[in-house]
Amino acid sequence: MNVLLLTLGSHGDVHPFVGMALELRRRGHTPTVVTNGHFEPLCRSLGIDFIPIGTDAEYRELTGNKDLWSPSRGFKVVFTVVGETLKLAYEIVADFVQKHDDALVIASSLGLGARMARDKFEFPFVTVHIQPAVIRSLVDPPKISGLIMPKWLPMWVKSGIMDGGDKYVLDPIVAPPVNALRKELGLEPVKRVLKDWWQSPDRIIGLFPDWYAAPASDWPKQTRLAGFPLWDEQGISHISPELDAFLNSGDKPIAFTPGSAMVHGHEFFTAAVEACAKLQRRGLLLTRFADQLPKQLAPGVIHVPYAPFTELLPRCAAVVHHGGIGSSAQGLRAGIPQLLMPMAHDQFDNGNRLQKLGVGLWIPVRKFTAKRVTAALSTLLGDATYAQRAQEISRRFLGRGGLELAVDEVEKLARSQSSRVPELAAM
Repeated sequence: MNVLLLTLGSHGDVHPFVGMALELRRRGHTPTVVTNGHFEPLCRSLGIDFIPIGTDAEYRELTGNKDLWSPSRGFKVVFTVVGETLKLAYEIVADFVQKHDDALVIASSLGLGARMARDKFEFPFVTVHIQPAVIRSLVDPPKISGLIMPKWLPMWVKSGIMDGGDKYVLDPIVAPPVNALRKELGLEPVKRVLKDWWQSPDRIIGLFPDWYAAPASDWPKQTRLAGFPLWDEQGISHISPELDAFLNSGDKPIAFTPGSAMVHGHEFFTAAVEACAKLQRRGLLLTRFADQLPKQLAPGVIHVPYAPFTELLPRCAAVVHHGGIGSSAQGLRAGIPQLLMPMAHDQFDNGNRLQKLGVGLWIPVRKFTAKRVTAALSTLLGDATYAQRAQEISRRFLGRGGLELAVDEVEKLARSQSSRVPELAAM
């Protein structure tokens, strides 16, 4: 089976798709990854076929845009990029499915070009959501910036809020490029793009477990949950000898990262260094962009450009991060307390879920000061119940992983549609 995997975003968005590509290849399928050219060296180093959407320079320009990290403006930034790449994404998918009789396409939440191709051609299509916050629900609404919808509100009120959000906020940004391309392709226009249309009618896979986000009764019926993907360049990137020596030379440090794509993290790292000094704890600052760091680091605090969390976090006392789903999942598997500084997108929802699980706390970005970080870390590290609960949660990661379960679902879909593609029946 030839499988096209299309995603847009940062390392946290791309790693799960690379991990799925590796699992597909292990089972004898032929994967091709489609994403920004920034990730081409990673995919090529793994021997995975790659098709670029956008250049490394465009990726760096996007991550340098401060509005990307704004709770009120980040959505528009993201979907502007989706709109600008929509036609190219569509053309890549359309070309792929016409070349391969056994084609199957897997696209991320932002893969609207693939969704468009699914309306034009017949092929098995999977939408993958790596975070529960993007799955709409009136029964159990996610906690996202700008959406105030307590569970106790009457359903008709919730429905009205969502209808208004679609009409006045979401569709004005998302629908114009979508419907412009649909018109060009001879397709009917769509409304409420992010309600139902953007997701595959064939299969939706959530890359998170049900204990993290239980499926709501009004989720699409074609949704299946697989579990966290957790692939983060293991086998390629390793803990350096210098970092290994640091980890072995004293108490477990606190790891700090504002996210792989963040280039505006000076205040985050300043608060981190000051908190480590006040707590007299060792610290580890993770960023590929060293110009964000304070000029002087406290004793026992070091900087590392990157280290796979799979190897690193079990050797840390706690992790402080932006609230991305990938970092949250790795912290859960490592069994350590987490402190979050959510800025935008799904990060608030993840912060609420970790807090409900009893493994973490979160501080709004505008209140993320050394004083508050120190107090929060004192609570997380001083109250043994956080560490105990984190350890309990970590034991839920035993057994088959999210990538394996996700590919199981992909293969099930392929077999269910094998009457159209006889070659798939032999899988």
